[in-house]
Amino acid sequence: MPKTPVRPVRPPHRESAEPVPTEPGDTSYASIPLLVERHLEDFLRERLDSCGRIDGDFAEIAVTRLAEFVGRGGKRLRPLFAWYGWRAAHGAASGPGTGPVLRAMSALELLQAFALIHDDVMDGSRTRRGAPSVHAGFARAHRRERWSGSADGFGTSLAILLGDIALAWADDMLAGAGLSPAQWTAARGPWQAMRTEMMAGQFLDVYGQARRDGSEATALKTNRLKTAAYSVERPLHMGAALAGADRAVVGALRGYGADVGVAFQLRDDLLGVYADPESTGKPAGEDLREGKRTLLVALGLRRARDRGDRVSLAVIEKVLGDPGVDAGGIDAARDALTRLGARDAVEERIRDLADRGAARLDGAAIDPAARDALRDLAVRATVRDH
Repeated sequence: MPKTPVRPVRPPHRESAEPVPTEPGDTSYASIPLLVERHLEDFLRERLDSCGRIDGDFAEIAVTRLAEFVGRGGKRLRPLFAWYGWRAAHGAASGPGTGPVLRAMSALELLQAFALIHDDVMDGSRTRRGAPSVHAGFARAHRRERWSGSADGFGTSLAILLGDIALAWADDMLAGAGLSPAQWTAARGPWQAMRTEMMAGQFLDVYGQARRDGSEATALKTNRLKTAAYSVERPLHMGAALAGADRAVVGALRGYGADVGVAFQLRDDLLGVYADPESTGKPAGEDLREGKRTLLVALGLRRARDRGDRVSLAVIEKVLGDPGVDAGGIDAARDALTRLGARDAVEERIRDLADRGAARLDGAAIDPAARDALRDLAVRATVRDH
């Protein structure tokens, strides 16, 4: 594999003519992702330097690849939810204490990188964010260089390693964020619970596919643990805990997070089947090819059986878990799911969850501006064009 020069990550946001803010804006979403980008870039630059002193190839090939992957991280929703958990519990909007808090929240993006890299290995996904997945990229380089051994094995091994590094460095970034002793103690509970829950959700995903578990209850439980917990619920919990929130505030935020987080994943499930690949960065129908037992699929299968619609049942079952299914097969399965009303049912569930989540904030002793922002985020995270 050709070596690449060690360089700091330059996220797309930095190419803008707008200056990077030094403090977060109280009512604007715009400054939080920019500050998260800066904290990640500073942390990863330090790690690139230190790893370069350990071994040049390790830094230039492995660590740089991880830094590039993190740098293409998208909307930074997890730190954003953590920030509004902090603000909801009346954490300061700006000032010297917000720097360590945002640095701690930025560690969520490294946790996200770990989850995505390993998830792509487990699912055999070849693309991520419109580019080759980490394991596929390393396998491609192995073939190009004509090295010995298995190219796929090489790619899988390095991807697992990079995921492990991201998980370890997420812990390091949190521990080294400069939190006060009380904040560090408060943050550890939701952080530790979040890591275990997301792995439990990944287990259920793999286990459910192997057993062909098509129950709606399992699909929703997997969504809650694999996505909702670490994408919305626990980041909110973490932010609120850092601000010293009481049990009632934490409960309201976690209830909102569980509902909105599941709705977020259900929207992602629909996009994975119906959206244009250019908007998702992944091939159309990949979840069907991977045999994902999503709520959409579970509803479609149940409705086909209940109605005695053997044709639709056969069309859906034929594509599930078949990596070689062609575009025509995917189109037929999509049409069947729509005809059975599964798509509309998931859309209705998304709306109900988003509304119920927003309602959980009513009456809670949280900052009014943060409440408004969270209601807006519930829409942003679950709308059709997400």
